[in-house]
Amino acid sequence: RKEFVDLYVNYVFNESIRKPFEDFMQGFLRGCPARKWKIFLPAELQIVLQGHTKFDWHLLEKNVIYRQYKKLDQTIRNFWTVFHELPEEKKKMFLAYLSGSDRIPCYGLEYFTFSIADPQAENPDEIYPFVNTCNHILFLPR
Repeated sequence: RKEFVDLYVNYVFNESIRKPFEDFMQGFLRGCPARKWKIFLPAELQIVLQGHTKFDWHLLEKNVIYRQYKKLDQTIRNFWTVFHELPEEKKKMFLAYLSGSDRIPCYGLEYFTFSIADPQAENPDEIYPFVNTCNHILFLPR
């Protein structure tokens, strides 16, 4: 039985995926030569490729740049009050809305910044918040 289980596990995890994995590896190494990846430990490489998955939301708040707003404006205080009450999954959805990804780039949250700007609409009650994902700007009507 042990020999059967060993052979079956080897087949499922190695033999059955050998050709698709070799094809993937060939394509991956064409765009990203292996010698450049050797400088990373496995955990570091995962962060480079996927980004950070752990967040300090208060640090994110600290790194915001305000345009046409001050940190103590009522709109900003209301925004952060609501934001911090959101469940973790909704906060990640906001991050994806803001930046196009629900993860922080590999350089880390302490360097990730975004802006909150007033779109300066004549009637702010008639427009919704919107973002510029390329520049990480949230346009938040008053």
